[in-house]
Amino acid sequence: MTAAAAGAPREGVVRAMPAVFVLIWSTGFVVARLGMPHAPPFGFLAWRFALSVPAFVVWATLARARWPERPLQWLHLAATGVLMHAGYLGGVWSAVKGGMGAGMAALLVGLQPVLTALWSSARGGRSVSPRQWAGLALGLAGLLLVVWDKLGVGEAGPANLALALFALVSITAGTLYQKRFVAACDVRTANAIQLGAALVVCLPIALLEPGRMDWQRDLWIALGWSVFGLTLGGSSLLYLLIQRGAATRVTSLMYLVPPCTALLAWLLFDEPLGGLVLAGFALTAVGVGLVVRAR
Repeated sequence: MTAAAAGAPREGVVRAMPAVFVLIWSTGFVVARLGMPHAPPFGFLAWRFALSVPAFVVWATLARARWPERPLQWLHLAATGVLMHAGYLGGVWSAVKGGMGAGMAALLVGLQPVLTALWSSARGGRSVSPRQWAGLALGLAGLLLVVWDKLGVGEAGPANLALALFALVSITAGTLYQKRFVAACDVRTANAIQLGAALVVCLPIALLEPGRMDWQRDLWIALGWSVFGLTLGGSSLLYLLIQRGAATRVTSLMYLVPPCTALLAWLLFDEPLGGLVLAGFALTAVGVGLVVRAR
């Protein structure tokens, strides 16, 4: 077998990573809709992290993965874990629990590419080209079309809006922080450290928040997919994508999450999928293509 032939499957897997990530990440809002009626947000997240950390530790042990050697690297990973797991998920799930629709939550968090590009440009880092700015604008326009008919009156109260914006700032800051300070390391050990830090933050809040876990079938399904699909799969892919790509290019994938969420809601919950949504799909795909391909 030639070297090119041996490398082809690996190259194909790498190219498929963004599409797989978007599909998995989009299910997060579906899981929130499924699980939040039966659990308080931080109680659910505490269970999710408590089950995910041992899973990653076992996986890393069986694979003989290397753990970070420098204490500072552990602190950097812990900081990203608090921002990207406790802050982001805590904000989104609390907003959904408070009555915000999944569409509007997806819209607000979907502003991450613009926020990332603005920050990178203001800090004088890797410049955002005019073509990429055009792609960001098209992606935002498509995103607005997708969720326009989902912006229900009363969903965006002051508390819910603050929680969703907190989630937006948390995942944006976590992505930029990881790209800047976290050195390349094994994704399994990195996730174990990140989720352990998120658990330390979420557990005390879970013990104080009102409500209790109602262990019905939907909650078991939501928790199972959150651990094995979203955390072990989606979070690992996000870590690898940030490690491999520029922040603006990686976060532009978030534009694809609300359209994909709308499609999943149509398939699973029979939510309407009209002409505006389909037009939004097209605009968003073109916009992301411009951002990812622009040099």
